Amino acid sequence: QARLVESGGGSVQAGGSLRLSCSASGNIGSKYLMAWFRQAPGKEREGVACITSTGIAAYADSVKGRFTISQDNDKNTLYLQMNSLKGEDTAMYYCAADETWRGSCYKGRLSSVSSWGQGTQVTVSL
Repeated sequence: QARLVESGGGSVQAGGSLRLSCSASGNIGSKYLMAWFRQAPGKEREGVACITSTGIAAYADSVKGRFTISQDNDKNTLYLQMNSLKGEDTAMYYCAADETWRGSCYKGRLSSVSSWGQGTQVTVSL
């Protein structure tokens, strides 16, 4: 399994921006999928943005146009740039990997996840 470590969470006012990072190490093949999920208190975990090892990204409708997922293969790091943040973006954000591209990346969600990070909290105040 890969080891995923998130960072960059924090508190921000509505309309502000944050950039999350996910440092990946361990058993990730040359073909993989990675994603950001989030979970708010009392709600199910939902996919936010996902990306293939070839750089194709997909987003949940709720964040399209505001969030951007990207990756730096040299640094083995996944990013999530979050702009125009809203109160409803408040959640714990998790990095996830499908290390051998077993599933799919669609509307921000991976159909198969083999590794999870521990999460980083994002709080947006109104």
